[in-house]
Amino acid sequence: MPVIKYVTKSGRQLEVEGDDGASVMDCAVDNNIEGIEAQCGGACACATCHVYVDEAWMEKLEPLDEMEDSMLECAFDRRPNSRLACQIEVSASLDGLVVQVAENEF
Repeated sequence: MPVIKYVTKSGRQLEVEGDDGASVMDCAVDNNIEGIEAQCGGACACATCHVYVDEAWMEKLEPLDEMEDSMLECAFDRRPNSRLACQIEVSASLDGLVVQVAENEF
């Protein structure tokens, strides 16, 4: 199982195993990762699973699509490495992925 590394706003680092095909958001919710609100349940209809992807991993992700880009416009403190965790699919190629939880509580 691929491992996803989460860094919370408080600086706490957690590693969780994720199932292939699950989203980074699903893994966070299943493991009670602080700061991943996931209010829409992964429908790409909010920005409460906003994360900052470690720069070393950006090129390994699928490109940002128009819907995700639009939702990120609503996110607080959007950065070039901002992504929605619900749109990142866990796979063996992402084993070790590092994401920092953004400010998702409004």
